[in-house]
Amino acid sequence: MSSNLDSLLDGKQTRLLFSIPLRPIQTRRFQPTGFPDLGPAQYQVEDGTCLLVESAQSMANRLEEVCWDKAEDKLVQPLQGLSYVRVNNADGSYLTSTITEAHRLNSPYILEGKDQSFAKQLKEELAVLATGPINRKILAETLFKYDANSLVHGIFLAKKELAGGRLRIARALSAFIEAEQVEIAMSGGVKNDHVDPSGDTSKGFGNVPFSREEFTAKKITAHFNIDLAQIRGYGLSDQATRLLVLLAMFKIRKLIDGDLRLRTACDLEVDHEKMTTIVAMRPDGFELPTCEQLEQELSAAIKSCQETFAGENGVTVVSYKL
Repeated sequence: MSSNLDSLLDGKQTRLLFSIPLRPIQTRRFQPTGFPDLGPAQYQVEDGTCLLVESAQSMANRLEEVCWDKAEDKLVQPLQGLSYVRVNNADGSYLTSTITEAHRLNSPYILEGKDQSFAKQLKEELAVLATGPINRKILAETLFKYDANSLVHGIFLAKKELAGGRLRIARALSAFIEAEQVEIAMSGGVKNDHVDPSGDTSKGFGNVPFSREEFTAKKITAHFNIDLAQIRGYGLSDQATRLLVLLAMFKIRKLIDGDLRLRTACDLEVDHEKMTTIVAMRPDGFELPTCEQLEQELSAAIKSCQETFAGENGVTVVSYKL
């Protein structure tokens, strides 16, 4: 696998693109994501109607979730030693972390709490970026030191105290799921009140009929895009660059091999009849390594970068009082 990975890091490739066919685990119907005042996101193309099944924002959250052991409140075993910020309650119990927070290091639980020690430290290290053009290498090195995940999923440090709120990194790993040639599958039901069917529905009583809108599709595809040029453009060491690419691929592999039950009525899996192995569209022929291969490579990559990470075993601890 190392030789294949080296081909991605030689500077010739700008993107690593995967388009992975999916199918519902049962039947053909599925429930897509919906948006306030919009509902399902449908759009027309040359050969029919397409549908956004899962947005880039939601997929980013899911790709981060595969890194976190919810039962133990810590990184999954293969990622132990990777840099991140852990937020504890005043009594030392776990509250949240940059792996699970929507805005990673920009979380108010990290920057707005009474414990300002880390916020001050971050401000001091980024003070050199307060004026003039942003030195991307310094920013990337600082983010890598405290939360390597921010360099994969992006960040916007919006606080004006941090270089005037100008510090941002775009997603290096982006993903979405879309369906093609879709048709609406309408159904419905009723919430029954066997005590008082004609009760006041505004207060939760009575029978309440409802409609349900699901879809069928000729094709469902999960698309993943790793921006290799952006990762190389951080100007980090070869070891750090290698780690970030491995981390991005690990997230993809863990997600597609694991739980793709996006909603109650949207339970998907890889359609192995259409794709027996996960092969990239670009560069053509690059095969996504197995989870076991990626875990081994990641463990070695994390160890090679250990001295550049802050905290004990890569963990910076912040206290927050609710």
